[in-house]
Amino acid sequence: MITLYRGLNRPDGTVIGDCPTTCQEYPVSTPLAASSHAVSPSTRRRWLALVALMLPVLLVSIDNTVLSFAVPALSRDLQPTATQLLWIVDIYPLVLAGLLVTMGTLGDRLGRRRLLLIGATGFGVVSVWAAFSADASHLIAARAAMGVFGATLMPATLALLRNVFTDDGERRFAIAVWAAGFSGGAALGPIVGGWLLEHFWWGSVFLLNVPVLVVFLIAAPFLVPESRGDRTGRFDVLSVTLSILATVPVVYGVKTFAHDGFVVGAVAPLLVAVIAGTWFVRRQLRRPEPLLDVRLFQRPVFAASVVANLVAALAIAGLLFLLAQYLQLVLGLSPMVAGLWLLPGLVATVTCGLIAAAVAERAPLHVLVPLGIAVSGGGYLLGTTLTGDSGIGVLVAIFVLVGAGAGFTETLTNDAILAAVPPARAGAASSISETAYELGSAFGVAILGSLASATYRAQVEIPAVLPAAERAAAGETLGGAVEVAAGAADPAVGGALLESAKTAFAEGMAATAVAGVVAMALTAVGVGLALRRADGDHGAGGPRSADAAGRQPEPSVPSRTH
Repeated sequence: MITLYRGLNRPDGTVIGDCPTTCQEYPVSTPLAASSHAVSPSTRRRWLALVALMLPVLLVSIDNTVLSFAVPALSRDLQPTATQLLWIVDIYPLVLAGLLVTMGTLGDRLGRRRLLLIGATGFGVVSVWAAFSADASHLIAARAAMGVFGATLMPATLALLRNVFTDDGERRFAIAVWAAGFSGGAALGPIVGGWLLEHFWWGSVFLLNVPVLVVFLIAAPFLVPESRGDRTGRFDVLSVTLSILATVPVVYGVKTFAHDGFVVGAVAPLLVAVIAGTWFVRRQLRRPEPLLDVRLFQRPVFAASVVANLVAALAIAGLLFLLAQYLQLVLGLSPMVAGLWLLPGLVATVTCGLIAAAVAERAPLHVLVPLGIAVSGGGYLLGTTLTGDSGIGVLVAIFVLVGAGAGFTETLTNDAILAAVPPARAGAASSISETAYELGSAFGVAILGSLASATYRAQVEIPAVLPAAERAAAGETLGGAVEVAAGAADPAVGGALLESAKTAFAEGMAATAVAGVVAMALTAVGVGLALRRADGDHGAGGPRSADAAGRQPEPSVPSRTH
């Protein structure tokens, strides 16, 4: 038995780790050198393993953006309600976010490669289910199942890379490639999805996953070595349940409130989330091996960076959900052309992430992070000018600004999240960073999408001569209005409905932009103050500077730009 000391001195005077409050001892039953249970493979096999591990990473990233371009087509075929449409889009990232930490723990126990193979198999099967869904309810269920299996892919790939690449330089480069995979997948999503929708039906965006995963399932057992963690405590099923109850009801309550107003169905889920969240936090504080180490949030840099990360993801995901519909349904662009017009914004996201990495050592976090958030806020400020007659140039400029700010912010905050904790806690910090991104994506669609839908329903004017069923469909979503207008017996009635629906949708986006400006401003100020206080505590260089004991911080893991 050996003992690791956090925040204490070894007998030789060197310091191991640090702690924000009290110092503790952690018994470890296994020698550190054997904790990974993995042997580094040959050079060629290592890089082939990296190629194999990038396949599920690309798919998870593509699935975060590709569906937005299938929304108009599936709206016409499945005719979902406004609430169902939001659930179709955001149930996947919501379930994914709720299970990331849980699946990371399972991988430690069962074997990361084993869990990755199980998840990839399940992801492929439910992708086929989603592609051939007969109605909105089946598609929502399939997307939820994709979230469950998708949650096994993210933590496992990164953990396996850390075991495959034992050399520091090689590992940093491999993780940088892993990060670029997410950026590349986000950029490919609109292009690949647009091409598929030009030639096939909306379900093809899900079938794309199947051949890629087949290749991965064949290659991974030969190229990727197995590895496990050293957790020996009981798996905490109650904490898993509480973590889900603390997230899913929040989105449901927001959706219900936007659709029905202040009703029991909107308030009750929020109360459930508050109770479950409080219980979850108290339970984690008491357990020797918590599912999520909530004490990390006692560190100002860590907490502020997580909040900024979440808000940046919220800004870009919510905007992408609305822009895809505006480009196709208001401006009448094909899915492929719409995807190409959004490419500059996704390129700006990647580029500004690289710029952030270059300037991170030249200015403090409390200046750079609010700057990135402010750039995204500038995009939303431009969005307040949208009308039904706005040109495509305005939309591209909006997305470029929001994407640039999000890429800049997320690169800095992901790096700060890892740098703010001791190396032994880097895995937990990475899971929290990823969870913040996925929750931000879900809340972006839920909150901003709900606000846009509520404004649309309040502003659209539907001709009384239309049948009741068609009036209901046109009043729910812009896609429904476009479908009803196209099939109207009287072209004048259809034209009037279409014009009103486009104007109402643009007003909904403008209202959403106002909310985005407020959210970005509040976040920039709050995060800036928190980071400035932390920078003051650590000196001008912020948390990345050498500490009082003369230790240089651990090299940061290259962070991905979403």
